[in-house]
Amino acid sequence: MKKKTLLGTVQTLPKTNIYINVNHLEEGNYKLSIVYNSKIIKSTHFTKEK
Repeated sequence: MKKKTLLGTVQTLPKTNIYINVNHLEEGNYKLSIVYNSKIIKSTHFTKEK
């Protein structure tokens, strides 16, 4: 039997993006804060609706 070699490439995700999946959160208002060196550098509010 002759050996077969299969090759492929996988697209890598950008190292500078963070994805947050909110599918399993309950409905309501949420506050998201991004912290760096114990300081809030960005804060935002969002509402999870049905």
